[in-house]
Amino acid sequence: MSATLLAVDDIHAAYQSGVDILQGMSLKVPVGGFVLVIGPNGAGKSTLLKTVFGLLAPHRGAISLGGQAIAGLAPHEVKRLGVSYVPQELNTFPHLTVEENLRVGGWTIRHDVARLRARIARVYEIFPALAERRRDKAGGLSGGQGRMLSVAREMITEPRLMLVDEPTVGLAPNLAEQVYELLQTARRAIPTTILLVDQNVSDALRHAEEVVMMNLGTVKAAGPVAEFAEARVRELIQECLLG
Repeated sequence: MSATLLAVDDIHAAYQSGVDILQGMSLKVPVGGFVLVIGPNGAGKSTLLKTVFGLLAPHRGAISLGGQAIAGLAPHEVKRLGVSYVPQELNTFPHLTVEENLRVGGWTIRHDVARLRARIARVYEIFPALAERRRDKAGGLSGGQGRMLSVAREMITEPRLMLVDEPTVGLAPNLAEQVYELLQTARRAIPTTILLVDQNVSDALRHAEEVVMMNLGTVKAAGPVAEFAEARVRELIQECLLG
């Protein structure tokens, strides 16, 4: 059995006092794993990622990365410990070139010039399409290339854990499949562990190894992906919606 990389234990978190979005959320992500978090709108999925990354401080519970407590740390501190966060929106700067965006992604290693240069070269090896457009402004990339750059930017620091929030929102089906392949490529190349939140359940299930279904800020069901046939997922979501 793989060791646990990320452990979330009985986390409670809120955007405003007295209204918890996460209400005792717990999960474990194994080293090298690909864990998919699903659930109806408002279940707290994106809030979970923001809390792990330090964008939202929990008021109860514990979060550990490789056995080290990280709950309440600032995002830059969590980043330095080996966690990257890919938000729903493109986390690129449209007026900067592709290469300038990659350099921004490597800000935590910016003082080690040789190391940063090697990391960027490695990204170009993995994603030749970015190498071809390294001098182009990020704002001129296609939707699929923009997502590629978003993922690649977070790969520069070779994180132990990548938190990925709704990466296929607004993309055509063929581009969505490319995004999942990008994540698998990142997972193999770094290597890294993936914690993915996605509403595109049927496609995401084909790539995940474990599934966590959330509802009302906690876990409704969890287990290996083999236990989450599409029919069962539909039933679980209906149960969530009907209360």
